[in-house]
Amino acid sequence: MVKAVGIDSGTKTMDIFGFDDKDGSVIIDIAIPRDEITKSAKLVVEKLREVQNTFGKIDAIVASSGYGMQLKKAQQATNEEIAEATFVTEADVKRRLKIIGLRELMQLLKGAEDLNSWFTQGAIHLTTVPKYRKANKIDMGTSDKVYSAILAVKDQAERLQIPYDKTNLILVEVGFAYTSAIAVKNGKIVDAMAGTAGFPSFLGMGFLDSEVAYAVANSVDDFSKMLLFAGGAASVGKIDSSKPLEEFVESAKTNSDAKEAYELMLESLVKDVASLLTSVKPQEIILSGRFVKIPEFLAALKGRLFEFFEQTGLKVDVVVLGGTAQVGKQASEGAAVFANGLAGGKYKPLIDTMKLTESEGTVFSNLYLGDEIAKKLEQFKKL
Repeated sequence: MVKAVGIDSGTKTMDIFGFDDKDGSVIIDIAIPRDEITKSAKLVVEKLREVQNTFGKIDAIVASSGYGMQLKKAQQATNEEIAEATFVTEADVKRRLKIIGLRELMQLLKGAEDLNSWFTQGAIHLTTVPKYRKANKIDMGTSDKVYSAILAVKDQAERLQIPYDKTNLILVEVGFAYTSAIAVKNGKIVDAMAGTAGFPSFLGMGFLDSEVAYAVANSVDDFSKMLLFAGGAASVGKIDSSKPLEEFVESAKTNSDAKEAYELMLESLVKDVASLLTSVKPQEIILSGRFVKIPEFLAALKGRLFEFFEQTGLKVDVVVLGGTAQVGKQASEGAAVFANGLAGGKYKPLIDTMKLTESEGTVFSNLYLGDEIAKKLEQFKKL
């Protein structure tokens, strides 16, 4: 009997999901607006203690860890590791970007000895991803993207009644800010096109033309991380991102700018998938994220993917990621599955198959830009 809880730090909400593997009962399933977390990260710790008081000791909590770190208990993480996993400039710290709320939550969990919390890897830390695929990358999928991939492996194995090590898939998560595509081969994450290192998303521009990076970096005095949340489909289509996403989908039918943005998103998603076909021959493309909940967008994306696979002669199914969570995003459920496995619960074989107890390096370990740059990057451990 293992009680496990997972935390997903999304752009709009921070979600918490937990279950007891004795009977599969849900012990928490909530979403807290990120703005509230930025104001007071204590909210999450209070919720976790409420769960523990109501249901008994939580055996393991897996907490969103930003860009990630080598797997370890929260109490064992150093302040430098937490700073690096949530790295921003001093100016962005003063701006109180949402990632600062996550950093403060990580610090609180580090000091909460009554909560058995774990900080976990981003895809860049996974030993199952070959080093050459990590070259000059930081964001191959943040910790929460790894959680979604865990749930996708569980989902495919259970639906198709196959062992975890026979799962082959690409998980495509179409979120509010960023899109990620994670390649899973024989039950292991092996590659990714994710976040700021993938094709454009709704808010984020994705990977950046190096000449654009050079031009912008030498045109502004303060290159804020806020710029990474711009340049995507919402910017191209002049979309008000505060309005329901359904309005964007509907406006693409009549508004020329919105149509361009819509095409950008759909084509980018297909390109993300196509880029990963050199790393895995997937049995399924598994879809998740906020946009996938919009029936019209889901139908359009499925249509584009089926058209692409028909052209390439590949037979690949496209399905929507299943799950138990009704309020929290699927990544929070994946995090809870991770926590269950760490505590020796029913999903330990899944975590072992995915080799998630192994990790290596730091977010900056795979940059090949010279010793001078490497030395300057050390500043982020102090901010």
